Amino acid sequence: MKNSAIKGIVMATRLEAAPFIESGLFTCIEEKPMPVYQNETVYLILSGIGKASAAIAATYLITKYKTEIMYNIGAAGSTTEDFGLGDILHIDSVIDYDRPALIGSKPRYLKPEVLADYKTATLATQDVAVVSSEEREKVGKLASLVDMEGAAFVQACRTFKIKNYLFKIVTDTPSHIADKQIIENIKNTRDLLYRFFVREFLS
Repeated sequence: MKNSAIKGIVMATRLEAAPFIESGLFTCIEEKPMPVYQNETVYLILSGIGKASAAIAATYLITKYKTEIMYNIGAAGSTTEDFGLGDILHIDSVIDYDRPALIGSKPRYLKPEVLADYKTATLATQDVAVVSSEEREKVGKLASLVDMEGAAFVQACRTFKIKNYLFKIVTDTPSHIADKQIIENIKNTRDLLYRFFVREFLS
């Protein structure tokens, strides 16, 4: 990937993006319709939670700022105990979990771009949070991670033929089912994701 390319980063919440915002690397250039931050040719947008929000945010960066490479980064839950808190996974396949194919109701798979030399995982996206052990076990038959934005992000980027990459940090596992606990986990792991992304893609 060329370093001079205009890059866009979609993150769901300020909670996840706090290290980016507070680092001094980014300057807020817009507050509405969504917060947008800039570091030279890199734009970071806070989409809000959910598929519609992610698609709108990705489309906004692509059409307004002419981004050539897009990233979706942020928190994800693990459907198994195979991953630990703070593990960062590169997504090689996304399932639009609550929107199966119309014919046959087969899972709808989406393929983002994949970079070499990163640990990969399959991600399931749906608009309802997957928290309980029972829900995780059900989704876990198809994907090892779950989130609420990834599939829509990929769809938006594919529509505009923009390269797109997803990196997710594990912030909860089947052992974490309380909202307060998950929020604390995000606070305790978000710096890891920030340092990883700056080192790998912004240095």
